[in-house]
Amino acid sequence: MLSETKLNALKEISGSFSRDEAVWASGFLAGIAGSSAAVQDAVSPAVHSESVSAKKITLAYGTETGNSKKLAVELAGIIKKKGVQVKLADLSQYKPKDLLKEDLFFIIISTQGEGEPPILAKKFYDHLHENDPDLNHLKFGVLALGDTSYPLFCKTGEDVDFRLEVLGAQRIIPLKKCDIDYEQDSHNWAEHILNVVGKTAENSQKSTTAPKVSTGRKRYQGKISTIINLNDIESDKETYHIEIETEEPLVYSPGDALGVIAFNPKTEVEEIIALTGIDAQKQIAASKITASAEELLYKHLNISYLLKSTVAQYAQITGQSIPEVRLSLLDLLRIYPVKSAEEFEQVISILTGQSPRLYSISSSLEAHGNTEIHITVAKSEFLISDKKQNGLCSGFLSAFNEGEDLEFYIQEAKHFRLPNQDKDIIMIGPGTGIAPFRSFLYERDAVGAEGRNWLFFGDRNFVSDFLYQAELQDFLKTGTLTHLDLAFSRDTAEKIYVQHRLEQKAQEFYHWLEGGASLYICGAKEPMSKDVEKTILNILQDKGKHSPEEALVYLEELELSGRYVKDVY
Repeated sequence: MLSETKLNALKEISGSFSRDEAVWASGFLAGIAGSSAAVQDAVSPAVHSESVSAKKITLAYGTETGNSKKLAVELAGIIKKKGVQVKLADLSQYKPKDLLKEDLFFIIISTQGEGEPPILAKKFYDHLHENDPDLNHLKFGVLALGDTSYPLFCKTGEDVDFRLEVLGAQRIIPLKKCDIDYEQDSHNWAEHILNVVGKTAENSQKSTTAPKVSTGRKRYQGKISTIINLNDIESDKETYHIEIETEEPLVYSPGDALGVIAFNPKTEVEEIIALTGIDAQKQIAASKITASAEELLYKHLNISYLLKSTVAQYAQITGQSIPEVRLSLLDLLRIYPVKSAEEFEQVISILTGQSPRLYSISSSLEAHGNTEIHITVAKSEFLISDKKQNGLCSGFLSAFNEGEDLEFYIQEAKHFRLPNQDKDIIMIGPGTGIAPFRSFLYERDAVGAEGRNWLFFGDRNFVSDFLYQAELQDFLKTGTLTHLDLAFSRDTAEKIYVQHRLEQKAQEFYHWLEGGASLYICGAKEPMSKDVEKTILNILQDKGKHSPEEALVYLEELELSGRYVKDVY
């Protein structure tokens, strides 16, 4: 901990900083402390961890993809069971001046792109760095989410943690930085909060400590047994149903995801090797693995869409002036070639690792057995510099043939779980958002669940884009599906989406919620999930006679109780 003299001096200096200067200074000081995540965790800033009796804490989250919010809701539920009142706060709506009213303030925040805050939390982040409130009364802790395949993987969390201390706040639990496998670390962080506020084991005999999990991912070896394009030949989309068989028994639950690390196209790797003249079999040490140049480029490193920071490092190594752009490694080498194979070895050392992609599991152990698993993959296409590109992993998976091998792992989704078998569920999942709900339906059908099931599904055209049509109609006939409401946006003059079907069934929808139904949304974050949520709030106001504020509280209470869950991307 800084002495009072040094801390006051630091406050005086930093008080006049612009946002960019504050961010730079934060990085500079972090660099002095030690650049690696391991070092920073080991040599963490000063922590005052004496027990603090509290009846209420604020748990704020800053998110872009929804992970921080889902985690905040889950941890809030755990903490509440221990007798501590939790106020959830979305940093996109949080008034920074309210920090002056807080006592115990905990933040879960992710980092985007090249060390940037989530767009929805940027206002809070900027206010924190551009103003100088006196936060001497505030006690805080930060949980930072990131992805170690990016060099600044938890930079936003580090910035917020550091800035709060500069403003006088007292850190009572250490900054915790989490990779994409954050379940165990985040639950330990919640337990740490409970220990510090002095409420462990007071109000519940049942421990909420998460079961110990392996620090490494369990890898499964599978074989593609079926791959089918679910769209009709006339559709302008390709959505693949992929079935994978294993010899080893699988362990997963409905709602979990399957993780895949895609390999880069071999033709690109071969052209890169030819352009640079590097020995394909030469052993090179990358950040996390030593392997041949060919294997690194094919299996382990991101070469498809380089970060701006990586391009800047490339420019430094090659001594060239390159604009601030994002390019593939191949395009970069074509436009700004390296001088030698030795220079390219330096380039390999700055490439980030290949990030895994997650796909909702669309099968059920109860229905399909423990040596078979299904996923639903939409092949994505986009333009870069007017050049058509496929999404790396969706292109990788859609190119598989039956009989080929695939390595994968299971990513638990503890927030996205079925309720008890006698409870009703409402599922809203257009497009590939249908994937986890196919798993839900097969599971509930196989176990004979008594609860009713209502599905809202939509896509572009009924004839060409009705994913799993025969299965859903069979579920409807057998009674596993109580209701199936469909919206095909391009079959009518006026575009109809799932939220419009929801409006048409508003009274019954509200009746199901009042009767204890759990509500799930899966699919595109923008604009689908936001449009659906607006519709839900309107229904709560119209049919439930709630004010706008009461409708928001109603929905928040559903979230806290685990009855309103989203998996959006």
